[in-house]
Amino acid sequence: MNDVSEIQAGKPWYVYLVRAANGSLYCGISDDPQRRFAAHQKGQGARYFKTSPAQALVYVEQWPDKGEALRQERLVKKLRKSAKEALVASYVALG
Repeated sequence: MNDVSEIQAGKPWYVYLVRAANGSLYCGISDDPQRRFAAHQKGQGARYFKTSPAQALVYVEQWPDKGEALRQERLVKKLRKSAKEALVASYVALG
């Protein structure tokens, strides 16, 4: 029964921020942010990291499904850099 309820509910998706070598923050979504970050480190998955390599996965938040994660990603991308840095600081404090 548990497997069925997990399938119906869907698996969680995550909004994440990655710090690039130039200090900028890249925002994305994934169902596996650790795997996605590893791909970014290899220069895969986003052209963004061609010019400045991915350095660290600095923020992750969980959402119940891909649609919710996409909505949140749009909101995060609209934030000023200072607000994104505040998200990173709050995440680091929790960890």
